[in-house]
Amino acid sequence: MKNIMVAGVGGQGLVLATKIMAEAALKAGLDVKTNDVVGLSQRGGMVWGSARIGKEVHSPNIPVGEADILLGMEPLEALRWKGLLRKGAIVVINEKRTYPSSVLLEQAEYPEKEIGDLEQDYVVIRVDAVREAKEAGNIKAANTVVLGILARHMDIDREVWEEVLLENVPPKAMDANIKAFNIGYEYQ
Repeated sequence: MKNIMVAGVGGQGLVLATKIMAEAALKAGLDVKTNDVVGLSQRGGMVWGSARIGKEVHSPNIPVGEADILLGMEPLEALRWKGLLRKGAIVVINEKRTYPSSVLLEQAEYPEKEIGDLEQDYVVIRVDAVREAKEAGNIKAANTVVLGILARHMDIDREVWEEVLLENVPPKAMDANIKAFNIGYEYQ
């Protein structure tokens, strides 16, 4: 079973990313359970979702210490969920920061050191997904870059991911999303 946590802020496409991940798993013949918490998304607040993928899954809730992969669409949000991870888990961090109000108002520091310390216990893959998506032709495809990185660590054929991706993005965004996915899939 793979336990995957997705964390970010409103507007980063977390719900769509979770949907694509779930549909790829279903199309590959796996059982999947997901959940999303998006209530704060309207104001750029934190949002998160989880997916559990395997032969038989009974709950979308990942037990503490059992997440295999964390997709941090924003670095602080990745840090916020580290307690859910098992030792040696994969953490994909989109380097584009969205500073919380307390940092913008100079009432708190952005936790750069703590984010860097994630590398002590986890396999951290850092990517400027926004820059890579822009290179692919659509800045909105940043979450697709991150999904490409995830796909490389899953037992689901690349073609299945691409097929599901094309079923879920608007026709005008298909080419850029496939390019963004492939950038992520090949990312080192």
